[in-house]
Amino acid sequence: MGTLEQGAEQAVRNCARLLPGEQVVIITDHETEHIARALRQVAEAISPGMITTFVLEDYGERPEDGTSPLELPDEIAEAIRRADVSFFAATGKKGEVGSLRLPLIKVVYATERVRHGHMPGISDELMRMGMCADYDEVQRISAAVGEIVRDAKEITVTSPAGTDVTAQFSSSLKWVVCDGVLRSGKPTNLPEGEVFTCPYHVKEGVIVIDGILGDYFSEKYGLVEDTPVTWEVQDGRVRKISCADDGLRSELMEYMEKDENANRIGEFAIGTNSGVDRLVGNMLQDEKFPGVHVAVGEPIPHETGADWTSTVHLDGVLKKVTIDVEGQVIMRDGEFAL
Repeated sequence: MGTLEQGAEQAVRNCARLLPGEQVVIITDHETEHIARALRQVAEAISPGMITTFVLEDYGERPEDGTSPLELPDEIAEAIRRADVSFFAATGKKGEVGSLRLPLIKVVYATERVRHGHMPGISDELMRMGMCADYDEVQRISAAVGEIVRDAKEITVTSPAGTDVTAQFSSSLKWVVCDGVLRSGKPTNLPEGEVFTCPYHVKEGVIVIDGILGDYFSEKYGLVEDTPVTWEVQDGRVRKISCADDGLRSELMEYMEKDENANRIGEFAIGTNSGVDRLVGNMLQDEKFPGVHVAVGEPIPHETGADWTSTVHLDGVLKKVTIDVEGQVIMRDGEFAL
């Protein structure tokens, strides 16, 4: 495990590959402002006088209950349009996926220029672990997985917890290899390391989330290994949710009623960050843990080519999975077998 400062160096120099004279925008909040300062210090050494920092609380309240989530300020959107590199290094609040973070990502896609590092929920631990990984190795594993799955029609995932699901894929929906290198006109999560797409269809199956849930659930509930969540899938949608924690189950049911596609399987992903050796209770990094995560809601159409959308996106991480790609087992019980 490295240091926060080493993680910042990695993010700015190796992932963003910042050059002298490039403009940088850093979006942060009160809880993560010290991480923003570390990013800024590295960026200033490379491109002095070209760094702008925005603190989200300067633009309004961010209520924990999500009753009136903060919307993307026009000033920040305009700054991103002019930037060469941007970082969103802030906590994730309830309701802000649809009001703040998805609109921000859409601005990034629209610029076709800015190289964006997306770090919602970033913490000191993530900066020291996932951001200090050997990204040459992450790139090697990600490329190998991407090569195997890109033409697959079906992938079956099973786990000791009870997951048994087969997802179908189409050549019309793209696999995206995320290896830690920020590229123009697209957002890249940091820490990074995953290969994902939107599945064409999931006829039926059982998905048992025994790792962690995304969006605001990760901060509220942390790891769910003691209260795993079971999604029963039919015709590509989560039709039934089971969980020993009634409060969590109720919140998930409410979440999946946010819009017509909030319960639709929108992402199938394989984590490829070999530097992440355990789940830490933070979805930003935990979804990069070697294994599988599946999401309902937003299918990231700008990258996958999906022809539908949603205002929400909720990931679930599965532990100790076996991944069978049309007879080729690329992971067995959580260990890559490439």
